Amino acid sequence: VQLVESGGGLVQTGGSLRLSCAASGSIFSINTMGWYRQAPGKQRELVAFITSGRSTTNYTDSVKGRFTISRDYVKNTMYLQMNSLKPEDTAVYYCNAVKLGYNYWGQGTQVTVSS
Repeated sequence: VQLVESGGGLVQTGGSLRLSCAASGSIFSINTMGWYRQAPGKQRELVAFITSGRSTTNYTDSVKGRFTISRDYVKNTMYLQMNSLKPEDTAVYYCNAVKLGYNYWGQGTQVTVSS
């Protein structure tokens, strides 16, 4: 499974960005996909995930009501719509896929929110 993120960049406080994660390779049987982020000096944290099938979603408390995760099964792409961005959202965002208990990661995309 190969994952490629895009859509990061620099935005002002209150702005929006949409991240994309294109999946390729042996994507059959991917169970869950999600977005993680890692700010400088901090541990990587789960931002949101979405399950296959019913597309159940879950979000960390700090982004609830502002971020929306979704998947397009035809395009094999996952998205993270980020609205009302805050400086504390600044981080490298990583795409993650879980397949048969194994974690796959993208290379990351930088999101910087200026105050």
